[in-house]
Amino acid sequence: MRADRLVSLVLLLRQHGRLSASALARELEVSTRTVLRDVEALSTAGVPIYAERGRHGGFALLPGFRTELTGLNHDEALALLVVGSRRGAQAFGLGPALASAMRKVVDALPEGSRASAAGAVQRLLVDPETDLLERRLVAEEVVPTPVVAEVRRAVFAGSRLRIHYAAAEQPPAWRTVDPIGLVTARDQVYLLATRSGADRTYRLSRVLAAEALPEPARRPDRVDLAGVWRERGRRFRAGGQQITVLVRVNPARRAELVGTAVAVHSEDTGPDGWPRLEVSFQDARHAEWALWRLAADAEALEPQWLRTSLRDRAATLAARYATPS
Repeated sequence: MRADRLVSLVLLLRQHGRLSASALARELEVSTRTVLRDVEALSTAGVPIYAERGRHGGFALLPGFRTELTGLNHDEALALLVVGSRRGAQAFGLGPALASAMRKVVDALPEGSRASAAGAVQRLLVDPETDLLERRLVAEEVVPTPVVAEVRRAVFAGSRLRIHYAAAEQPPAWRTVDPIGLVTARDQVYLLATRSGADRTYRLSRVLAAEALPEPARRPDRVDLAGVWRERGRRFRAGGQQITVLVRVNPARRAELVGTAVAVHSEDTGPDGWPRLEVSFQDARHAEWALWRLAADAEALEPQWLRTSLRDRAATLAARYATPS
């Protein structure tokens, strides 16, 4: 275990350049004291780690230091193989590259570990295409490989990007953007970018064509993509024509309701034992769709217009099936 941790410490310094003892401790999930002992052990073994003092100090490797650290233990190889079964690589257009990488990882293992890892991964299934009711879990929208490849190239190269984008209920139009990063969420891929300095979020499935431009993108060198995503989500929830609804829901289907809502503002339990939640939806159509799909397992208590809309829809459906076809 310590040998693996020492290797990980060297890899962290190679990847990040300089890290404080506390940052290394968080990454390695050990105490700062353990990190200091590990640094001392590596120095004794001849690994050129040096300390820089001051506010922005920390530990770093001497420039140009390289060493071959290619050994993979069984669990590391298994983790890579499991990751290889996820849909993220497909979403980013990296499926063939990931498959090739997995073959190289397996081929690099010793014979005994190779057979063990291959047998173990057969016992794990991550993100199947359907659930137990044969409902497809994979998004039907597929982004053409040339579009994904061109967007990805612009994101990684830090170049501006020209996209032919079909926004909802608008004719397609060409836009030139400064790409920041790509995010997958609920089987959708989003391009985070700026356009004329303003934040923009584009669904990749609506990009009809893309072209990486030669000029550099106007963006920071470093970015906290998770933080950017959270902030854009917060602003999205705070703006627009969102609808707030008071709902009582069957406890067995509460998770479904929460999963379709934009936000949950409050929750208590009614006299019937069903949770009562105050939730927000993107708009009236989203609210009606979310409640309709739960059928008798949910009831919109407020606003009245939503109750009326759901009642009228149910009455229309009941009338249609009132007589034999």
